[in-house]
Amino acid sequence: MAQVEATTERIVTADPETVFDMLADYKDGRPKLLPEHFSEYEVREGGDGEGTLVHWKLQATSKRVRDCLLEVTEPTDGQLVEKDRNSSMVTTWTVTPAGEGRSKVVVSTVWNGAGGVGGFFERTFAPKGLGRIYDAILAKLAAEVEK
Repeated sequence: MAQVEATTERIVTADPETVFDMLADYKDGRPKLLPEHFSEYEVREGGDGEGTLVHWKLQATSKRVRDCLLEVTEPTDGQLVEKDRNSSMVTTWTVTPAGEGRSKVVVSTVWNGAGGVGGFFERTFAPKGLGRIYDAILAKLAAEVEK
């Protein structure tokens, strides 16, 4: 099994604290950012950053739906890590300063891919599909915090 990775980034015109707070607010903020690929969203514990347990279904393609139960940690300032209890998937959100009143947001997901021919297609196409989903989230994030 090879590790598969998808990474996307965006510069947002808002200070890092505002951006991070929106991402870490799983109760009210995060639902506003999710595109149609997400369903059955539910905060099961916590709701604000570290200690949150959140569930959703991610429909990456018309045939592929991933049932995610994510534990959230904040290992360093400006960083959220979401570890899926149902798979090897780990998503890291990193918010850093990018000049006066601007932030750089990087989202990166890694998981253990399948082997064989299916794994080849997963490694080839999954990062691009997930990248498009993250682009949509980051666009909504920018629209929310740049108001």
